[in-house]
Amino acid sequence: MYPEHVHRPPAERVVEVHQPTPITPAAVTPAPLVPVQPGHVPGVASVVLPDGRVVTGYALNPVQPEPLAAKPPASRAAVNVALGGVGFLAVCGGLLLLTTFITALTALITQLITLAAVIFGGWIAVQVFSASGHKGGTTVNIRKAVIKRNHFHS
Repeated sequence: MYPEHVHRPPAERVVEVHQPTPITPAAVTPAPLVPVQPGHVPGVASVVLPDGRVVTGYALNPVQPEPLAAKPPASRAAVNVALGGVGFLAVCGGLLLLTTFITALTALITQLITLAAVIFGGWIAVQVFSASGHKGGTTVNIRKAVIKRNHFHS
């Protein structure tokens, strides 16, 4: 049904090896440095450290940020609208939590009712299926018994 397998030697493959060609960097000539004089020459400060060393350098004046522009006062209506929005968001969150809690409580009650039904049904099943064996009741030791017409007389 199937043709016989013919064993053939593996075909030889031609492998071509590529050697990387190094790229010579272009000759970079640095731009000549042109000294630029600052608008004014800052004063040089010297500080003597506690161990006797002297540190000399330019004194830097701290940069003072521009003063903030005074904000215009917010109107009372805008403040009330903003507070109303915050209160509405808080109420929505509380209502969402309340509905979630009610849903979870309903699911818990449903599961408890189902569990009680399963346990009670199992108990009933055990009672029914074990009734074919020993019946509960009072055990009486019989020494002399007379049974007439399927009726017990002691």
